[in-house]
Amino acid sequence: MKALRVERSLPRFAAARVAGALAPGRAARVGPLHLVDVDPPPLPGPDWVRVRPRLSGICGSDLATVDGVASPWFEPVVSFPFVPGHEVVGDLDADGGGGRVVVEPVLGCAARGIEPRCEGCRTDDVGRCRNIAFGHLEPGLQTGYCADTGGGWSLGLVAHRSQLHAVPETMSDEAAVMVEPTACAIRGALKCHDAGGAVVAVVGAGTLGLCVVAALHRFVGPDRLIVGAKHPVQRRLATELGATVVVEPANLARSVRRATGSMAVGDDGDRARSQPLQRLTGGADVVVDCVGSANSLAQALAIVAPGGRIVMVGMPGTLTVDLTPLWHREVELVGAYAYGAEPTLGRRTFDLALELVAEARLERLVSATYPLQRHPDALAHAADAGRRGAVKVAFDLRTEKGRRS
Repeated sequence: MKALRVERSLPRFAAARVAGALAPGRAARVGPLHLVDVDPPPLPGPDWVRVRPRLSGICGSDLATVDGVASPWFEPVVSFPFVPGHEVVGDLDADGGGGRVVVEPVLGCAARGIEPRCEGCRTDDVGRCRNIAFGHLEPGLQTGYCADTGGGWSLGLVAHRSQLHAVPETMSDEAAVMVEPTACAIRGALKCHDAGGAVVAVVGAGTLGLCVVAALHRFVGPDRLIVGAKHPVQRRLATELGATVVVEPANLARSVRRATGSMAVGDDGDRARSQPLQRLTGGADVVVDCVGSANSLAQALAIVAPGGRIVMVGMPGTLTVDLTPLWHREVELVGAYAYGAEPTLGRRTFDLALELVAEARLERLVSATYPLQRHPDALAHAADAGRRGAVKVAFDLRTEKGRRS
């Protein structure tokens, strides 16, 4: 079957880093990702089934891998060669019962056949599984990063039944492929659970940022939801999804200052012009960083209120940031990864995501789809999505030759 596969090759990862720095998506032509013919992965054990992907999204962590800039933190929990793709809607084989499903990709204790299960898995918080490098599977934090499971950028993968969620008949494939990123966004939004009636700022309005806006509007209800969005399509969608104020990133601090009655530090004369970021005396009660860059975290630290919270939803990687305000202003910095049980709502993240995708019509974020053989174009589009008026780019496997109907 056809699959896009990442091989372990230090020279190719190095070439990808150089090429990716020159132009978005160029790394796909020289890096470790190749379109190959492979055998379907064998079923690892009982309660495993075959899934034939229909659509599989391209996310920031995928681009970081292809560009050779993924954090070395992941090296012990990834196994090569692997097929990327963890945002997946697909069909179960008839032997597995048939029907459309979305994949909850974390490979926790249940999938790995580990008993007794770790604390995270026992409490249905699989994102905190302690065993993602053990059990009867090769290391892999998620489907799409594990040599044994395959991934969504292919004509077939295997999944444990505990990972599968049925897709309602009324839901389109384009909506279903948005369920996994929406679940991640809900996880981040619920880290702001005590921000109802407060001022919340969101840095970044790509796929995750827009889904966070929808989740904050639906589940948290801040008094003011202020979003920094770089591109016109992002600003329009952020407004439609529930943002109170949407501005260009350079104006985010000014909007937060006005909403909170704060003052800008050094806001006069040459000193103000020399400051790379406008720092506020007060600020937003919560800032959600949906970018994960050094600049976005620095901006979050500059506009969060003393005693406030910063929620990292975007994958940060290795950053160099001045953390003095974290100490000086007693700011709380928390991460938001994956999904599981959500005690504040008494539901599972994926169940909430299936509902939010339908309610907020998040299928409209799917801007373009590509066949596997056009993967360099797909990755270039995804890497430059905002500037090109797009949000989510995905691979479309529905008409690929060799896919069984």
